[in-house]
Amino acid sequence: MNDSRNNRRTGDDPMKSSDVERPVGPGPIGGDIASILYGLGTRFSIPSLTGRHSSTLVMGFFALINGLVAIGVMSLAALATGQPLIFPSLGPTAFLLFYTPTAPAASPKNTLCGHAIGAGAGYLALVVFGLTEAGPALAEGVTPARVGAAALSLGLTSGVMVWAKVPHPPAGATTLIISLGILTKPTQLAVLMLAVALLVVQGFGINRLAGIDYPLWAKRKD
Repeated sequence: MNDSRNNRRTGDDPMKSSDVERPVGPGPIGGDIASILYGLGTRFSIPSLTGRHSSTLVMGFFALINGLVAIGVMSLAALATGQPLIFPSLGPTAFLLFYTPTAPAASPKNTLCGHAIGAGAGYLALVVFGLTEAGPALAEGVTPARVGAAALSLGLTSGVMVWAKVPHPPAGATTLIISLGILTKPTQLAVLMLAVALLVVQGFGINRLAGIDYPLWAKRKD
């Protein structure tokens, strides 16, 4: 009897999705990927997916496909609009949205506000050190001013996110992208924020389809 109950909990028989309990809490590798897979399998009546929601192999393929789709959508939007909608910091944000969607750091509030703080801090650092018209550090080399800008931007981003209670770790990459001179124009920063918003919309759609209580704005307090 114990083995039978264990099989139902872990989903060892992929074809008996009705016997598989919806996973609660962190999955076998942490995060909520197993729960998302279970929800999608249930939503679209795919017993094999529901039954194997806790398989590391299946979860890995889901993460792979999600990464392809997330950046693929951005790439298509970039081609259609002629705007550079693909930024390095979108990668870790995408992973957060689908790995730990119910964590506060992955909420729309933290994601949008975090990146906005990072963008603002990065641009302020460029202004303070007179680098708004300078080329990127990768092309012109690292100067004392560039070191100061990078340090100031990351420090400000970290501090303001904590003070505002909107931590979002990928914002640290955003601020360095700007303070290191890869993006320096206000219009570019606006496009960056548009890309972040599009990613949040995608995360909201997929997580809600899977039955994950992904918030409209901020994670509700327990």
